[in-house]
Amino acid sequence: MGHMSGPLLIRGSVSVPETELLWRFSRSSGPGGQHVNTTDSQVELRFDLANTECLPPVWKERALAALASRLVGGFVSVRASEHRSQWRNRETAAARLASLLAEATAPPPKARRTTRIPRGINERRLQHKKRRADTKRGRSGKDWA
Repeated sequence: MGHMSGPLLIRGSVSVPETELLWRFSRSSGPGGQHVNTTDSQVELRFDLANTECLPPVWKERALAALASRLVGGFVSVRASEHRSQWRNRETAAARLASLLAEATAPPPKARRTTRIPRGINERRLQHKKRRADTKRGRSGKDWA
């Protein structure tokens, strides 16, 4: 995927334009050796969910409700610092944000319709239970002389 430029694809034809993504880079803890104190390899990607116009209104409502606990001033943010190179962290952060938004905007699952258990199945289950109980009762050596 190379360098993160261009829109961030969410689902279907919906995407977040590059102009709405705010990148911030800082020194990362973790792997890097002597290189670690010289490069800003940690990536923070922020997206203004509250004021965006790129998502369909229904999706936006869903996302705001689903991510309510993660929002800070209407912004949702993801961090990535597991790679040594900044661009790999950029890709990781972008992928994380995309999947987060895809999940948050997904339609709610269909409600489950309750179905009755057929009588035959239930009766067979009870018969099997009885047989099993009799077998086990027969194993206790109470009636042995």
